[in-house]
Amino acid sequence: MSDSKIRIACVGAGYFAQYHIEAWTRVSNVELVAICDIDTEKAQKLADKYQVPKVYKGIETLLEDSVVDFIDIITPPSTHADLINRISQKGIHIICQKPFTRSLAEARVMVKLAHARKVSLFIHENFRFQPWYGKIKELKDQGILGGLHNVQLKLRTGDGWGDDAYLNRQPYFRKMPRLFMYETGIHYIDVFRYLHGEIVEVYAKLGTFNANIKGEDHALVVFTFTDGTTALLDANRYNESNTDDPRYTFGKITLEGRKGVIYLESDSSLFYKPLGEDPVNVDYVRSNVNFAGDCVYHAQSAMMKSYREQFDFETRAEVYLRNMVVLEAVYKSAATNQPVRV
Repeated sequence: MSDSKIRIACVGAGYFAQYHIEAWTRVSNVELVAICDIDTEKAQKLADKYQVPKVYKGIETLLEDSVVDFIDIITPPSTHADLINRISQKGIHIICQKPFTRSLAEARVMVKLAHARKVSLFIHENFRFQPWYGKIKELKDQGILGGLHNVQLKLRTGDGWGDDAYLNRQPYFRKMPRLFMYETGIHYIDVFRYLHGEIVEVYAKLGTFNANIKGEDHALVVFTFTDGTTALLDANRYNESNTDDPRYTFGKITLEGRKGVIYLESDSSLFYKPLGEDPVNVDYVRSNVNFAGDCVYHAQSAMMKSYREQFDFETRAEVYLRNMVVLEAVYKSAATNQPVRV
């Protein structure tokens, strides 16, 4: 592949676009050439801030006027299928924010479409790129736990309890019939699979604390892995945590094994406690910039590396489908009050 810069255009100038756009300015050998949004005032503000040369109101104008290698979709999920269809018709590679699509069936259609048109389709699943998870996986793979038998993740973001919940960032959250697991919980399905492999069964309790929103805002889900290891997701966006920035690590995680425990605190401190011994602080590189440990930058850097070096990216759409299969099992379990095999 040529050493020339990869040309990127972003579609979407809403709340989360700022993190994508700022991160692109730091990714090596990338040129951010355009931002597209129906609200051109928002798009222009971002373009001015990050020195992006062009702004477009409509996707068709962008596709006709700009020469790009990748388009980064940062819009609500209801728009994704149409955008993927239009962009892939032009043979342009695609990065798509999660939630990927409105349904598993729609996602499968998009994967087949991208394959038929020979375009890369990457899902911007960035939580696995938070630096603490990389370090936890490294420690686990070194065998210091002596075999994993349980994972527990507790999340309390405290941004969904008021009458005005989500209005300041992503107001469309309020009307989504599926909310927590579809929008946030799927991150942890992916993180659990990243840390320990495939999930074969789920048992879920979902509900809504805030009467001002349509979808669920809390979840208690037990995941079972192929080897019988379990993971518990205990999460809600209603209650607050006792940390200054609950959106830095988005919670705490504990991994318990036969030789000891690895645990992450909300401030990103990481510890290993061997059985019968004092905890040991684990030193690792992380930074509280951009979003959640700079995971957006790390994800985008990894995508571009895989594209340049022509190896399969770890959250390419056809692999990401498995997260959505697990997600459907979660909703089925909650609806039937029964464990569901995946």
